[in-house]
Amino acid sequence: MQHVPIPVPDLRIIAATAPLPHEEHDSQRAEPLIETLQRAEYITNPPIVAHTEDDLYIILDGANRCYSITQLGIPHLLVQVASYINGQVELATWNHVISGWSSDAFIRQLRQLAMLEIHQGEAKHDQPALAHIITADQQRYAIYAPAPTIQAQNAVLRAVVQVYQRQARLNRTPFSDPVEVWDSYRTANALVIFPGYHPQDIVEAARQQAFLPPGISRHIVHGRALQLNYPMAVLKDTTMSLTAKNDHLQAWLQEKFLNRQVRYYAESTYQFNE
Repeated sequence: MQHVPIPVPDLRIIAATAPLPHEEHDSQRAEPLIETLQRAEYITNPPIVAHTEDDLYIILDGANRCYSITQLGIPHLLVQVASYINGQVELATWNHVISGWSSDAFIRQLRQLAMLEIHQGEAKHDQPALAHIITADQQRYAIYAPAPTIQAQNAVLRAVVQVYQRQARLNRTPFSDPVEVWDSYRTANALVIFPGYHPQDIVEAARQQAFLPPGISRHIVHGRALQLNYPMAVLKDTTMSLTAKNDHLQAWLQEKFLNRQVRYYAESTYQFNE
């Protein structure tokens, strides 16, 4: 296995309104997060952003945190800048496990959406599907958009996810094999499988505001900064300039490294306290 050199986290403070989302925020997650951040003394896990050559910040992970910060009127945001180019960021996909709702009702509601085509059985050979659905009774469906534009395709995906977000329990999974999913989620009724994406798909979704639904893109960041506990008071301060805040951040980081308060773990991990 080839090991990617892991850079020291590139942490910056930027204007809270600067980063562009590539996906919709999840209102079910954002609402409690706003309440939590309102009371928080520290920012724990900074959002991950890419910095483009034309000086745009694209949110890769943490759309709900970025949205919540802006809703609270906090002027600045602490982010970790990471790059697709050097192998630090891998782009994968989450699939969705749907539980607590009849798969027949799910498919029936999808058929009522005029903006998409749903095809039962094997997928078409002449057109890539936007998503595949496998029900617990092994029925298969493919979802298509009427137009090949990124706006039309992502609008269809948003509509599909909104149908079951309102009605069912949704779990994300990296698995696409139904057998693995049914073993892990015994009450699941359906599995929605999304295609792979390329980094440019993420950048264009942000640039064109053709947002993906929440919880599809999956960014694996090598060297992600976690449990940072940087003071929120600095981000909330309206008297300090952005330059002064970044100077404060760099001095704070240097002290952390000097005092051996930063530890790098190379292992893949499971966290059970999320």
